[in-house]
Amino acid sequence: MNKIPLHVTNGSVLTNRLNELNIEGDILTWQEMLCEGPTVEKVYSEEFSKLRKKFFSDFYDIDLVINEIEQELDKLNHSEKYSEIVLWFEYDLFCHINMIAVISLIQQKKIKLPLYLVCSGKVEKNKNLKGLAELNSGQLLKHYRDKIELTPKDIDLAVTVWGIYCGKDHNLLKPFIVTNSSFKYLSNCLKAHLERFPETKDGLNVIERNVLEIVKSRSIKSKHHLLGYALNYQGFYGYGDLQISRIIEKLSIFFTEEENSIKLNRKGHEALLGQHNFALEVNNSMVFGGVNKFDFQFNKQENKLIKTIYNAH
Repeated sequence: MNKIPLHVTNGSVLTNRLNELNIEGDILTWQEMLCEGPTVEKVYSEEFSKLRKKFFSDFYDIDLVINEIEQELDKLNHSEKYSEIVLWFEYDLFCHINMIAVISLIQQKKIKLPLYLVCSGKVEKNKNLKGLAELNSGQLLKHYRDKIELTPKDIDLAVTVWGIYCGKDHNLLKPFIVTNSSFKYLSNCLKAHLERFPETKDGLNVIERNVLEIVKSRSIKSKHHLLGYALNYQGFYGYGDLQISRIIEKLSIFFTEEENSIKLNRKGHEALLGQHNFALEVNNSMVFGGVNKFDFQFNKQENKLIKTIYNAH
């Protein structure tokens, strides 16, 4: 029997594109967003699935159908059918956390197949970074032809970074910001991740501050309008509607909504001026892998995470 490639895509939009292009092989569609919520190293172990199900229920009121995910992942239990595994993931943090989890899962299953990466980002004659689904057919096929085979060193690095992400000390990620690897955008993603923790000065993280800056500098008509801007100007995060909408709701203490207009209130201006640490008021109690966002703050001067100490009143 002729062996075929197994493609692991970053979502159903890309899966549909690959099907339209008749790219040879089977497709496994990855259906998670591991850049938010608790994780443990053993991907899709019983503990992992329970944590993810509870997270989606508590934070997003979504019932995660684990059976459907496991059905899709079952393709990895039949590795004898495949000649190689091709990972299709993008330049952003959302994709990179999923990607290192997939690589770790492949290692946990002891699958010994060549592993390739198709990663979009910089595209010729474009100044903006592009997601895979944004590429035209010619560009997508060129990316596939130019796919990179991951070395054992690359794979070890991905597994190590995943282990740290699931652990309690995310400062251990810092050396990997300057480590050379086939993951061209990993450095940017790790920097972006550390800046998801509240900054010591104002208690806001980069994304939250960016949303307030948009309200301040643009003529924003509604939360939906703000969502569009925030999605477009989020740098290396790659967050979707669901995530950004939740952040906007948490930040609504900083702006005044009127008919056809959203403007910063006094508290919003104070937050941007860094006059007070608003971490507790924002109350965005997100978990990133093995740590709670509230347990650490990002110190810009020292360029590292420091344990949060709240004054008892």
